[in-house]
Amino acid sequence: MHYCYHDTPIGRLLLAGDNDSLRLIAFPEGAMRRSPEPGWTHSPGAFREARRQLSQYFSGQRKTFDLELRPDGTPFQLRVLKELEQIPYGATASYGEVAKRIGRPGAARAVGAANGRNPLPIVIPCHRVVGSDGRLTGFGGGIATKQALLQLEQGQAG
Repeated sequence: MHYCYHDTPIGRLLLAGDNDSLRLIAFPEGAMRRSPEPGWTHSPGAFREARRQLSQYFSGQRKTFDLELRPDGTPFQLRVLKELEQIPYGATASYGEVAKRIGRPGAARAVGAANGRNPLPIVIPCHRVVGSDGRLTGFGGGIATKQALLQLEQGQAG
């Protein structure tokens, strides 16, 4: 795995993957904070396109991503991640709504667990999933980061 860092308004993100695809975006804080693993290669010039698109997103110039991604997960987790990509920029959906959309209406908690294991946050927008009452609930980068991402989108939506 190759990795590099990308400075953003929410902190320094760790990007990692192989030569062809991005496999991980990790936050600098919160439960999803990660460090490079032994054997990973620091490649400061890696993921140029991903860094460009992330910079465009944070400057309000990009609402969707067009990157080669390779997230790991169970078939259920990957199905949830695919559904998260359908939540429009500036919008939110509840865990229960996502569960219904994938044909598993009773699986809101399992959707929450899959959402929490998203290896590619921001690009696969798990921050757009909220509690059934609209409250911001757990987020791997911390609630303040989730709030900042939603505020960015809501300020730029339209």
